[in-house]
Amino acid sequence: MSTTDDSFSVTSESLEIQKKPLKEKWWHIMDTWKIGIIPLPLFLLAGALIAVDCLGGKLPSDIVVMVATLAFFGFACGEFGKRLPIVGKLGAAAICATFIPSAMVYYGLLPDVVVESTTKFYKSTNILYLYICCIIVGSIMSMNRTTLIQGFLRIFFPMLCGEIVGMLVGMGVGLALGMEPFQIFFFIILPIMAGGVGEGAIPLSIGYATLLHMDQGVALGRVLPMVMLGGLTAIIISGCLNQLGKRFPHLTGEGQLMPNRSNGDEPAPAAPAFSGKTDVTTIAAGALLAVLLYMIGMLGHKLIGLPAPVGMLFVAVLIKLAHGVSPRLLEGSQVVYKFFQTSVTYPILFAVGVAITPWEELVHAFTIDNLLVIVSTVSALVATGFFVGKKIGMHPIDVAIVSCCQSGQGGTGDVAILTAGNRMSLMPFAQIATRIGGAINVSVSLLVLGNFLV
Repeated sequence: MSTTDDSFSVTSESLEIQKKPLKEKWWHIMDTWKIGIIPLPLFLLAGALIAVDCLGGKLPSDIVVMVATLAFFGFACGEFGKRLPIVGKLGAAAICATFIPSAMVYYGLLPDVVVESTTKFYKSTNILYLYICCIIVGSIMSMNRTTLIQGFLRIFFPMLCGEIVGMLVGMGVGLALGMEPFQIFFFIILPIMAGGVGEGAIPLSIGYATLLHMDQGVALGRVLPMVMLGGLTAIIISGCLNQLGKRFPHLTGEGQLMPNRSNGDEPAPAAPAFSGKTDVTTIAAGALLAVLLYMIGMLGHKLIGLPAPVGMLFVAVLIKLAHGVSPRLLEGSQVVYKFFQTSVTYPILFAVGVAITPWEELVHAFTIDNLLVIVSTVSALVATGFFVGKKIGMHPIDVAIVSCCQSGQGGTGDVAILTAGNRMSLMPFAQIATRIGGAINVSVSLLVLGNFLV
């Protein structure tokens, strides 16, 4: 009966559309047929305009043209990933948005003018940091104060346990495969947990070049593919965890690390509700708040060397806990967060894939031994986060997704992992896992290596 009713309703809807005037049929197409968030007619128009520029031999790298270019390619790759059978629900959209562009660049399938303009725009604007600061500030401002502080205090223990277990399991698998212990730890496991490329792989390569008397380029070539494969594994696991949360809702807080309780069974005060009626000036103020907090983070980086996103994160938490901004401005920050989450994620991932994701190095690292060590390391790290988080009263799936970020490609990896896991609100905790955890791993390991060689 239900199937017949559904078929009847669909048929009735189709008949109603056919009876509507031509303009309303057009509006229906604009509102319902979409690639990502882009109405299909606008998507086709964007593609045509980009093609005209490419045929002319020059695609401007200014922000106006790049918005259309990154949106066109980013949402096309993301939509393709979403529509893949089975894996489409396991994070394939984020993977496709990042790695399809990288492969297209390597095989010459993407026009050179698109590659040049995208790379120039990405590297000259640092748009990734604008994205991260708006996501971090918006997610912090929308959190409940009690669960926020409890989450920050408790997340370090699952992270530490996960790293220890992940290293031990990775070493055990590598030794069982007959690999050298030095190679396993310093050129596979450590790069995975180093915090990405800029904060992890590059400092590691510099340290190895100095301590091991090897060329930095050679060291980076050996380290970087492990970072990428670790991040790819984490994206897939994050997508699987998202599906696990849908099947077992009691295991997840849907982006909240802590149950929304303050004492016993007393519900904690809720964060300001999102009304959807925020005016434009408040939204603009929310965006400016995020930018200014990031500038404070940059100042902290100059003074004490703390990564700017982490410094910004701590300042945002302090402001939230001290009631430093009004509920109206909190809602403005939340709108900015929602905008960047829904509209900027896939364009950013496309730019990352084109500008800084080397496909050739990724393919060369695809050996069975490397994959077994990497997958076992990341899986053990995440599983430990899951069970330890559950043991100490946190939502295990959300803790496990944060643990995935410990093996991601820095800020870009956090974006891809949280997108696959549909948990972008966890970005503040992901940044702690990536930036602080990675910096500690690199510093301690290089210190130990230096003393060992002496």
